[in-house]
Amino acid sequence: MPDMSLELSIGGIVAGTDEAGRGPLCGDVVASAVVIPDPALVDGPLKGINDSKRLSQKRLITFRDAIMEHCVVGVGSASPREIDELNILNATFLAMRRALAGLKGVVPEHVLVDGNRIPKGLPCPATAVVKGDSKSCSIAAASIVAKVERDSRMAVLDAEFPGYGWARNAGYPTAEHYEAIARLGITPHHRRSFKGVESGS
Repeated sequence: MPDMSLELSIGGIVAGTDEAGRGPLCGDVVASAVVIPDPALVDGPLKGINDSKRLSQKRLITFRDAIMEHCVVGVGSASPREIDELNILNATFLAMRRALAGLKGVVPEHVLVDGNRIPKGLPCPATAVVKGDSKSCSIAAASIVAKVERDSRMAVLDAEFPGYGWARNAGYPTAEHYEAIARLGITPHHRRSFKGVESGS
């Protein structure tokens, strides 16, 4: 289970950042940055917080609401066009920078980044944390916000572009999604640089 050990060992205002949506064939890549202002929150409204992939949909929403109420949160994204122009890694880093810039009224003194690489151009020192969403509560919180936000966006797009199953598959490369691309073609929200998409254009 993640805890606040990293945040407390660093000291000061520490933000965690994580993304959702690097693997899908369509839609934005969404990042979130979260500052947990009081470590005691993880024994209160954030008790049991974990990597978003380990939580049920109901728990995801419950934790997202608690995070939005009690923490400082920023959300940023990069569009399919930016993903195609920059590549998915650099677009993810752009989304993270935008999320950090969206932390209202708070300037972090250190950033914990999920993964093994640190984006360029961050406003402060940073530490890359492999599997950070299972180690750091701040990163876990960011993973939850990013996933819920991205899934919500894909559900909206599903209503606009029915037939691809985006409300169910969130744009990931499922058999259903590939079949829909072959049958319906690609949309403006598809990532044209991704394998399996260019053949549907």
